[in-house]
Amino acid sequence: MRVATELTGQREIILFAYRTPHADELNLWCERDGRLSLYLSSSSEAASFSVPQLGALETHLCFTWNSSTGATALFMNGKKSLTKIYKQGHTVRPDGKVVIGQDLDSYLGEYEAKQSFVGEISDVNLWDSVLSDSTIKYLSSGIRISGGNVLDWGSIEFKSSFGAKILNREL
Repeated sequence: MRVATELTGQREIILFAYRTPHADELNLWCERDGRLSLYLSSSSEAASFSVPQLGALETHLCFTWNSSTGATALFMNGKKSLTKIYKQGHTVRPDGKVVIGQDLDSYLGEYEAKQSFVGEISDVNLWDSVLSDSTIKYLSSGIRISGGNVLDWGSIEFKSSFGAKILNREL
């Protein structure tokens, strides 16, 4: 995804939420202290990365997570973080909804305004396998290899909510 915001340091910012009737299956947050975090299955435990603060200039972000090994990394503008082990063997459940820039507090879509993203988000793609480092580097430079095989930014439809365009799509 590509993201730009001036909210950092003021509050937590939700970038991406995937929720099933059971739980928040996969959430990406910018924490108040600037860390970027991946949460799986409504866990209080996250894979968190200390990186330069997001800002008004567009930043390309790509989280990778391998279920079988737990290997988790963050790429920021094509540069890879340290690899951390997180939720090895975990499975993300199907039949959920994706919302960009807002946290689904329930499967039916209750929201809190103070958690909403303010800024720009684009090029959100999701794959069911880990991309190679070189592919992520190409994507960060603006070279479009292909859209995600689970979620493809080039072919999604948006639903307007809270005066913003929000992706509300079932996967």
